[in-house]
Amino acid sequence: MFTLRFQKRMYIIPAGCLAFILFFTVFGDKGLLRIIELKQDKNKVEARLADCRSDNEKVKREIVALKSDRRYLESIARKDFGLVRSNEVIYLFQQDKK
Repeated sequence: MFTLRFQKRMYIIPAGCLAFILFFTVFGDKGLLRIIELKQDKNKVEARLADCRSDNEKVKREIVALKSDRRYLESIARKDFGLVRSNEVIYLFQQDKK
């Protein structure tokens, strides 16, 4: 009788320890679920970083164009500020309201 209880404990105690370790391996602070969540966050941050780098490159190209390309500077001045040359005539047409 005593040996039967002892044999059951020999299986229950290691099984309990194994369940305890498995639980913290999956659900703990450094468990598998947390690792998956951190990888997803890392992928989002890397995508955002790539977007920021491409935006940064566009701004760098625009800075170079503003410093060196006279035609680009003139087109910006015409489009954004409505500037014209001294020999140009501007025609303004009223739009029909329907």
